[in-house]
Amino acid sequence: MKTVSQSPLDPAFVQDPYPFYAATRQQGGLQFWEDYGMPAAFKHAAVHMLLRDRRLGREIPAELRTEGPAHLAPFLLTEANSLLDMEPPRHTRLRKLVLHAFTSRGIEVQRPFIETLCHELIDQFPTGEFDLLPAYCTQVPILVICRLLGVPAEMSAQLLDWSHDMVAMYQAGRTVETEHKAAKAAGAFTDYLRGFLDERRRTPGDDLITRLLTAEEDGETLTEDELIGTCILLLNAGHEATVHALGNGVKCLLEHGADPAWLTPEAIENTVEEILRFDPPLHLFTRYAYEEVEVFGHRLQRGDQVALLLGAANRDPAVCPDPDTFRPTRPAKTNVAFGGGVHFCVGAPLARMEMQIALPILFERCPTLRLSQHPVYSNTYHFHGLTQLMVETG
Repeated sequence: MKTVSQSPLDPAFVQDPYPFYAATRQQGGLQFWEDYGMPAAFKHAAVHMLLRDRRLGREIPAELRTEGPAHLAPFLLTEANSLLDMEPPRHTRLRKLVLHAFTSRGIEVQRPFIETLCHELIDQFPTGEFDLLPAYCTQVPILVICRLLGVPAEMSAQLLDWSHDMVAMYQAGRTVETEHKAAKAAGAFTDYLRGFLDERRRTPGDDLITRLLTAEEDGETLTEDELIGTCILLLNAGHEATVHALGNGVKCLLEHGADPAWLTPEAIENTVEEILRFDPPLHLFTRYAYEEVEVFGHRLQRGDQVALLLGAANRDPAVCPDPDTFRPTRPAKTNVAFGGGVHFCVGAPLARMEMQIALPILFERCPTLRLSQHPVYSNTYHFHGLTQLMVETG
């Protein structure tokens, strides 16, 4: 296994990580990424397999767990009760309970609201140059997830602030200041949700939080800490990834001509899959080994971590010819933008539906939409999203 070096804080890499992925992918299934201090999978076959290999998982092995620094306690409590960082059997139980509440019907009934919301946001676009991210790409996901959960829309700005501070913990180059802000946000978020859960117990609503309160599997329900961890995960992941996916999607479409044929009812599903393949919102996900295991010629010991490069896997020429070309007309194939295996994103159907609705409405209502400045990606690897998306409609 070869060693590769590439700082995730390098501005050139952040703006375009794909050349590094391509060069490294040619060297084999796994490479040791020196800057992360762990093996990393860049090929689609390796990422696909490791996402599903039950000898690896998200939860840190018991003997390696520590209390963590005291100043991070509120954040670590939410993380300990996050579906994302659990493994079976606890993960199985919790995911089943969440899926009881997060049904396809519960998602589909949001469609009219999303359509109306998109039109209302476009009605408020300013004249001249403006940033499409806060005007549209951020608002659609946060207001949809607020409505789905049952949280008042007027809380959306505060929820965004808490979410940004917490999600910063997963980005490269985090600092002690990052940790303090994340802990403060987690504590405030938790306190708010405890009060909101009490309100929903007294006055149930037609929303996801009410359904989570009543969800039951084999006589078991969610504990309050699990409820809070789940709500925070759904809100943070439910808007963070979709904001990036929408922004990246608009950028891709504008840079490649935004052919109206790509956005028809018959074509939009394929177009969204190509956006997710070509420029996904999350590029790196990690797994722990739970036993000694040999993968692609490298032996992992229990407790070793391995990085899965979702952005690299999606552009592997072994599964996608001419992968660096954005081509919405190509036959859609399964991509790994939303992970895979038992940790496949529960919110993926909602994120896809939001994109399938928001993109056609935007380009139908704004046929002269164009970039007014070169889009710049945020220095937030291993997330991959824009810092702003300056456009004009006139």
